[in-house]
Formats: sequence, structure tokens, C-alpha cells
Amino acid sequence: MRKYQEEFGKLWEMNPLWNSLTPEQKAFIDNNAEIKKYRKNEMIHREGDSPTHIMMVVSGTVRLSKEGVGQRVQIIRLLKPFDLFGYRSAIVGDAHSSCASTLETTVVYRVRREAFLKVVQHNNEFCFAVLVAMSKDLAISESRTVNLTQKHIRGRLAESLLTLRNTYGLDEDGVTIAMYMSREDLANMSNMTTSNAIRTLSQFAGEGLIAIDGRKIKILDEDELMRISRLG
Repeated sequence: MRKYQEEFGKLWEMNPLWNSLTPEQKAFIDNNAEIKKYRKNEMIHREGDSPTHIMMVVSGTVRLSKEGVGQRVQIIRLLKPFDLFGYRSAIVGDAHSSCASTLETTVVYRVRREAFLKVVQHNNEFCFAVLVAMSKDLAISESRTVNLTQKHIRGRLAESLLTLRNTYGLDEDGVTIAMYMSREDLANMSNMTTSNAIRTLSQFAGEGLIAIDGRKIKILDEDELMRISRLG
């Protein structure tokens, strides 16, 4: 724990949501937190598990997913450093409604559920900050639900590529998405089969919208991808 804290810092140094805690509450949270490193494709929690901690990504990428009909996986959301997860279940006391797993080697801050609830109940400013964060997450989920159910394949894949670009940025060349996903994960994110994702990526490449180099995807015509995503 101490080694990772020296490397990454404390919660309130990484995410301003925690800044409203008093010095005593920060010390309390510090005593009830741990930093854990996960391997690539390692499960953090499964759908149906009881919540024991609320978590924040420190480095790496976490995918939230649900298993649908025919054991088909749907990626609900990708989480980047300093994003929180697991706190809705922690507050309500329900089992986790999705799986959380890693896309790459990932470091996660874990705060015991009881400690988190205690500061939520005794710090109004912190409670409001958590409420705002939950509201933003809900808005994202509502938007993705509509897009994944109403857009056609091309619109869904274009949106996923733009989401990756906006969330993780670009490499130094200014065109390569700084997140290298497998075709299966990209398909699960876009609510389509892997074969359809591969076929549509090839179409985009043939139209000059993107360039593909293994798992690397370069965005060559962002305006046209936005138009395809918008039209659905």
C-alpha cells in the first residue's frame, strides 16, 4: 500500500471529489483503503457479487460489462484513470449489476464500503459530489442505451471509435487512438458480433475514414465518423 501511495499519491490528490473531506475523514479513509494491482483481463468483481468496496481507477483501463442472451457480453462502459465504480451498489447495498474486469494491467484504489458510507453520511459536501458523479454516470448510461438499441451497425461502431478517441486521446502522431482494443472487445462495446465489427472496420478503412495497423486504429476523417454516428 505505502509503495503504491508513494508512486501514485492519495485519493484526494488524484480526484477532486475527495477534496471536501476533513483532515480527520481523510485519515479515516486512508486507514480503510488499499491499492491493488490487477493483471490484464483479470476480474475485479462479478455480476451478483456483494459490494465490499468502492473503487477508483488509478492507472490502466476497467471495462464494465453484462452478460446477455446466449452468454453474449455487452461492454457498458470503459473507465479511465480517476473514474469511480462500484459506488452505486455500495450505497444501495445491492449486488453488483455488472462485471468489472481489466483491459490491461491496472491499478485500483479500494475503499471499504463501511468507511465510504460513513463519510457520505457525515459530510454533506462530499455526499453532494457523489450524487453529481452518479447523475453523470446515469446520463452516460441512458445515452448509450438509446444509441446501442436504435443506431445501425455503422453508427454504433463510429460512436465507439469516437468514444475511445475522446476518452483516451491520441498518440503522439495525432491520429492513432491511444487505446488498443481487441476486435472482440470493440464488438462488445458496439453491440455487434465480432465478424460484423471486423467487416465494418474494413469498410471504414476502404472509405478512407480510418487506417488499421494490427490493434492500432488511426482516425483519418473524424468529421465523417461524427456524421455517421449522428445519423445512426
